Formats: sequence, structure tokens, C-alpha cells
Amino acid sequence: MDKPRTTAKDFFLWAGAIVAFYWSVIAYAALLFDYINYSFPNALSYLPANPYESGISFEMASVVVLFPIYLLLMWLIHKDAARDPSRNEIWVRRWALIFTLFLAGLAMAGDLIALLSQFFSGEELTTAFVLKVLVIFLLAAGVFMHFVAELSGYWERFSKRRDAVRIGVVVLVVVSIGAGFFIVGTPAQARLARFDAQKVSDLQNIQSQVLNYYQAKRALPAVLADLNSSINYYGPIPLDPQTNTDYEYQPIGALSFKLCAEFNKAGTDTVFEGRSVPAAMPMKTGEGVYPVNNSWQHDKGRVCFNRIIDPSFYPPLSKN
Repeated sequence: MDKPRTTAKDFFLWAGAIVAFYWSVIAYAALLFDYINYSFPNALSYLPANPYESGISFEMASVVVLFPIYLLLMWLIHKDAARDPSRNEIWVRRWALIFTLFLAGLAMAGDLIALLSQFFSGEELTTAFVLKVLVIFLLAAGVFMHFVAELSGYWERFSKRRDAVRIGVVVLVVVSIGAGFFIVGTPAQARLARFDAQKVSDLQNIQSQVLNYYQAKRALPAVLADLNSSINYYGPIPLDPQTNTDYEYQPIGALSFKLCAEFNKAGTDTVFEGRSVPAAMPMKTGEGVYPVNNSWQHDKGRVCFNRIIDPSFYPPLSKN
């Protein structure tokens, strides 16, 4: 009996389905990895203030767009196969299914090798590492079982079970994406966190300019406008990116000043810039004020950072 002929429609339906499937599975795994990184952070790893800049937005978009495309293309493929069963014998189908089984088996084997290698080497099996291994193994195992059923004709014989599995996978994907909003925050919350990070960066910039001004003139600027200069190395004084207004600056004495800003949420990062100035007691203003140790920790709302200059750390600039 002659083998059924593979049409251009068959080829591109299967090619599109496999590409959409591979891309969506890889994006889904990467998305779960990002969730794990934010739930169990590594002290040596950098996590951006806006998690959606780390690839999460692209991963979410890939899953939301490509997984439904895969389901649609497979629905068209099964519809053609129901009308013409010979479509189940075309070479592109066998190659796509067997190659996917090969990759899934390879992924499971590599995943177990990575786990055992970590264990035998005496390295710590952290929660994040174990969860990532589990994610890869479960995804690869699910893919393997699904395509074994597809290759053997199981889904054709039990179409209701196939539909139930599809619904279950769709629900899992939707829940996973929804859970991300609780793990890393919504895009709106991430935008607010980005504003806060930019405000801290701006305050660091202003502090550097104040110190440079003090070293040049041995006095603090009376107002922030005194820092503006056409040949200022630091450039113009930054504005609050959220309100487009000036930050609050106030000299307290000959060697002390405070910088204030309005923050959207509490921040726990401590940033050390240049040479730290000695610690001092916080000013009793009833506001969120922190000691002068170059810490940029802040609460939600209006927060002031006190700074006291140690002249021995910041000697006068040479007149030359």
C-alpha cells in the first residue's frame, strides 16, 4: 500500500504546531524559574526592581500567545485526521512526534543527572535548585506521556480524555500566570517599584552633587538650584520621575543636610555609595528618618535621609 502523500498544508500545520509547542513550553519553564528565583532569592543573584524587565513579560506573552496557537493547530490537525485517517501516517507527523519524544527523554535524563551530580558532589540541595529540577522533570514527563499517547492513537480512541487533559493544561497555565501576580506583583506594582528605585538613584546622584559642591566651596548649597551649572559634571538636578517635581533638600547645619522623597512602598535594599559617612542619631521629625550610614532603606510614604559630612573624608578640592 502506498504511503500517504504529505501536502504543504500538512507540513506547515505540524511545523507551526511543533514550533509553537516548543517555544511555549520553554517560555513556561523559564517563567516558573523566575517565580522560583523571586520566591527563594539567592543572595549572590541580582533581581531587578521591576521583575518584568528580567524576561517575565516576554515569557508570559509567549505562553499566552503561542500555547493557544498550538492548541488551535492541533485541533485543525485532528480535524483533518478524523476526516481522512491517512493523515495519521504522514512522515512529518511521525518525525515531529518521535523527535519530541527524544527531546523529552533527553531532558528527563539530563535533569536527573544534574540532580545526582549536585548530590554526589556534596553541594547543598537548595529549595530553589530542587524546585527547578522538579519543574523540568514534570514538564518533560508530561510532554513525553502526551506524545506517546498521540503517537499510539490513544487520544483518537479517547477523545473525551484528550479534551479533559487540554482543559486541565489550560487551567494550569492560567493559574500559573495569575499566581505570578502574587509572587512578583502586577505590572502596575512593578512600575511603582521601578519609580522607587529611580528615586533612590536620583537621591544618590543629588547627594554626590552636594558633596562635590561642599568640597569645592566648603559650604552646603542653600537650595538644590545652587547645584545647577552649565559645566556641571553631574548634569541637571534630577526631578521626581513620578510627579516631575523637585526632591526635597534642606541643609540642617554646616555639615548636615537631609534629602526627602515620597515612596510607593517599603524598600529593604541598602546601597553603599563611595565612602560611608559616620552614623549619627536620626533627626526627630516624626517622619521616616534613618541614621546617616548611607543606607537607603525606606518605608512607604514620605521618607527623609539624614546625611552628615565628615570633612576628613571629603577634603577641599585642589584649586588647580
